[in-house]
Amino acid sequence: MTALTKYARLEAAGLWRSSPEEQRRDVIVSIGDSTLIITDMADRPLAHWSIPAVQRANPDELPALFYPDGNPGETLELAGDETDMLAAIETLRTAVTRGQARPGRLRLVSLLATLTALAALAVFWLPGALLTHTVEVVPPAKRTALGNELLEQTTRFTGPPCSEPQADRALKRLAARLDVPRVLVVRDGVRDAVTLPGGTVLVNRALVEDYADPDVIAGYIVAETMQAGDPLHRLLSQAGVVASFRLLTTGAIPPDVLRGYAERMLTAPDRQISDEALLASFAAQRLRSSPYAYALDITGETTLPLIEADPFETTPDAVLGDGDWVALQGICGG
Repeated sequence: MTALTKYARLEAAGLWRSSPEEQRRDVIVSIGDSTLIITDMADRPLAHWSIPAVQRANPDELPALFYPDGNPGETLELAGDETDMLAAIETLRTAVTRGQARPGRLRLVSLLATLTALAALAVFWLPGALLTHTVEVVPPAKRTALGNELLEQTTRFTGPPCSEPQADRALKRLAARLDVPRVLVVRDGVRDAVTLPGGTVLVNRALVEDYADPDVIAGYIVAETMQAGDPLHRLLSQAGVVASFRLLTTGAIPPDVLRGYAERMLTAPDRQISDEALLASFAAQRLRSSPYAYALDITGETTLPLIEADPFETTPDAVLGDGDWVALQGICGG
């Protein structure tokens, strides 16, 4: 207890991820009652690790890499300059382990193990289960409404969507051709394309102004649809368990949460999708993959599989007619 009290106010910055598939996140690490408490930069709890169960994957190396015993896929990285926290972890692991090994402490050990298991259940299982349940029960109309609310937040970065009557009709035909609810063109703020809850796809004006072939914008939309997965799941997984609970109980997500997510969504890197999966999706949409591949890399060197395995020499069903494509290219005023 003396050792725990000594380090009660100690904090350190680190990098944490819950599994090898997830990206590392900036976190704050602090000392709790026989636990390491890991929170995000907004002070929301992400994990509690029992100090005796903390294992080091790379002894005597820096930055130090820790994981909870039995789950090496979840990791916490601490830089070499976090010397106080590194020393505290080793000291506390030794002190707690020694305390648990004393005669007469078996009941306390059992109690701590039970509490740790309950805490782990609350931290690791409950958020995931709540997220999954919320995504499953939110109806399509509510997803669309959330998408519209998020669209309002994105206009701070993108400006209002471009609009022109003939071009708007062309966008409707493009959405119908690619089986997405809606496509909107924005002037700025989106790298290429991004999908909102409800299925609306925002695309950068460059995709209609900088290319002569409508197959390019169609390719970006197909790829984005695959990368986005379920946009609502993506929103709630980043917004946190409180947002899932609020949506489930009140049917709403606070505007400040949507505002923060809008900025992250527009700048987040694309998730990696295998060439095989992309080619299968292009084939299902009866769309050539090579125009998209050359748009990604004009030399074709890094996208050669998408070029060589293009499912079609010519697109079987035209993405847009010439008149629609010309109109669409001027949707933002040239």
